[in-house]
This record gives sequence, structure tokens and C-alpha cells, in this order.
Amino acid sequence: MERSGGSSGTSWADQWDYSDQYGGGQASAEKKRGGGGWKSGMEKTKAAASTGFKKVKEGTTTGFHWIKEKYQKRTQN
Repeated sequence: MERSGGSSGTSWADQWDYSDQYGGGQASAEKKRGGGGWKSGMEKTKAAASTGFKKVKEGTTTGFHWIKEKYQKRTQN
């Protein structure tokens, strides 16, 4: 199968591939610096878990208050 569109030697997919094939550039420099590593990931996970727990706690509290209110209305009538 012949490639059309010039003799540059790159396929259509290669022309749109922006990954750095030769190890230089900004992406590699960021990897070398580290950027926090697993510690920053752990902090993000911890924050997400904490936020999730707070939401569950608030939802549970609201649910129990709703049930308590319904029960009290039923027993008063």
C-alpha cells in the first residue's frame, strides 16, 4: 500500500501524535521534577474521602431527622 500526500515518511496517525518520542521536551522535564509523586496523590485521595464521608454523614442525619419527624406526626394524630 502506497502512502499518498508526500514523501515525509509519516503516516496520518503519526502526524497527529503529539507525544514526545525522543524523551525531551516539557513532559519529560515535569517527570524529572517529580511534582509531588504519590504524596500529592494521597493527599487528594484523603481530601476526596473526607468530603465523601461528610456528604454521607449529612445525608444520613437528614434522613434520620425526616424519619423522626414522620414518626412523630403519625403518633400525634
